[in-house]
Amino acid sequence: MIRSFKGVWPSIAPSALVSSDACIIGDVEIGERCSVWPGAVIRGDCSVLTPGLRTKIGKNTHIEDNAVVHATEFIGDNVIIGHGAVVEAMRVGCNVIIGDNATVLTFAEIGDWCIVGAGALVKKGMKVPDGSFVAGVPGQIRTITSKQRAAIEETVAAVAELLDAYGGEPL
Repeated sequence: MIRSFKGVWPSIAPSALVSSDACIIGDVEIGERCSVWPGAVIRGDCSVLTPGLRTKIGKNTHIEDNAVVHATEFIGDNVIIGHGAVVEAMRVGCNVIIGDNATVLTFAEIGDWCIVGAGALVKKGMKVPDGSFVAGVPGQIRTITSKQRAAIEETVAAVAELLDAYGGEPL
């Protein structure tokens, strides 16, 4: 379902793949070659509370099944938000994986080249620097390894390949 909020409709790039079972509401911009999978929710309705807040999602970013994105101002390029993740961060950088069922609370900021592990909790207002790996509840920050950095590139490429396999067919 794609719907307006307060007269503002989502803006979705023509090359994006959006499931008919996803829900995208309001002031949301989705970039080229993105995907939004079944059950995912992206809510761009926080401009009522914070005037001018728009949810902008960069290119080649993938919001997987049953993930929720809300109150988020920016999600960069080449990001994967895993199944069942909840993201309310102010900012998620480029080349980031947020693992399945991870929770990123309000006002948090995730840098570039980061991994938030499956099930991890990024606390409200937490600043995760570039090149970090976050794991645990509450999340503990470590530096990513070269192997983890390569895994980001490989995973983003694999999801992009899956997007190509759909060949423009609806989800």
